[in-house]
Amino acid sequence: MPSGSPERRQRLLVLNQYYWPGPESTAQLLTDLCEALAEELDVRVVTGVVRGRDDLPRTERRNGVEVVRVASTAFDRARLGLRGLNYLTYLASAALAGLRSPRPDAVLCMSDPPMVGDAGLLLARRFRAPLVVVSEDVFPEIAIALGRLDNPVLVGVLRRLIRFYLRRADRVVAIGETMRRRLEAKGTPPERIDVIPNWVDTNEILPSDSSSWVEEHGLAGRFLVMHSGNVGYAQDLPTLVDAAALLRDLEDLRVAIVGGGARRAALEAQASALGLASVRFLDYQPRERLSETLSAGHVHVVGLGAGLAGYVVPSRVYGVLAAGRPVIVAADEESETVALVREAGCGWTIPPGDPGALAAAIRDAHARRGELDALGARGREHVVAHYDREHALERYRELLRSVLAAGT
Repeated sequence: MPSGSPERRQRLLVLNQYYWPGPESTAQLLTDLCEALAEELDVRVVTGVVRGRDDLPRTERRNGVEVVRVASTAFDRARLGLRGLNYLTYLASAALAGLRSPRPDAVLCMSDPPMVGDAGLLLARRFRAPLVVVSEDVFPEIAIALGRLDNPVLVGVLRRLIRFYLRRADRVVAIGETMRRRLEAKGTPPERIDVIPNWVDTNEILPSDSSSWVEEHGLAGRFLVMHSGNVGYAQDLPTLVDAAALLRDLEDLRVAIVGGGARRAALEAQASALGLASVRFLDYQPRERLSETLSAGHVHVVGLGAGLAGYVVPSRVYGVLAAGRPVIVAADEESETVALVREAGCGWTIPPGDPGALAAAIRDAHARRGELDALGARGREHVVAHYDREHALERYRELLRSVLAAGT
């Protein structure tokens, strides 16, 4: 990357509420990105505190990245009001920390919280630096579609706040082509949008034939259907629980919902009310065991609620395919994930919110279990070729080089 001066490397200031060691997918993706960019830039990340990790220092240097954790609340995100308080306390603290930072040559932010781009724009204007926004989801439309936000005044305020920075950012990264169209509809100048999908490290997540994880959890000898990742509102997991109720005759079937999030308690209550001993709920698994964990599933379900295509792109599908497992994608036709699975030929695609269709796909996978390894191998071949970590990170390096060169 071009040198801002002979005395120092150029500085990148990054804002996002979640970063290592948070379990959120955005935390893991941003950590990968910042550590890669730190090979050529001085990277400072201003992030929030991690729930349940009071032992973490407020400032540390990790793998070349300076990590600053500002004072902010970290309430359970299941309640919208408390989540909003998390957002506000982080934004206020992050903006102040950013103003006190050494002058950056560029500012980058992801979309946690959705209004963080306004703080990023404030800092970019203050330091006369370009702003890059990475859009992991499109807000408030996703919250409206999920029925989580219906106050017209609040919706209007949020739309204005988000449109304000989308129209003024120097570059906006969409993580899929459908998302690009959603961002254009919100007023983002098309010429400023770059499409860079999320990624997986295909050297870190590999197919595994280890049986220790399934034995530890009493799942040996079972046909295992798995969801691994956030247990929130976008993933359409009530449909998976209802589908399990339609498959009681498959005595060897087990459904593992692995992860945590705002909807987990409700899903546990749903499974209990239906008397489903076949559905198991497990916490997030350590990253170092992901190859083993993801490989344990005979087939994975990747759900996305109706109407959400392009507003969010489930990045967990890349890890599943890297582990060589086939997928059942329950999402709208225009979803990027549906297109991926059809292009790779590595699973089933069905409409969202249809327990009968999902149960039929699981039953078909159960009947064709001898073919599942071949389907999974096709999926892994596809992500290695198109969604490997190094491909994506090099595109981000090129993007930052271009932005920084234009700003000098």
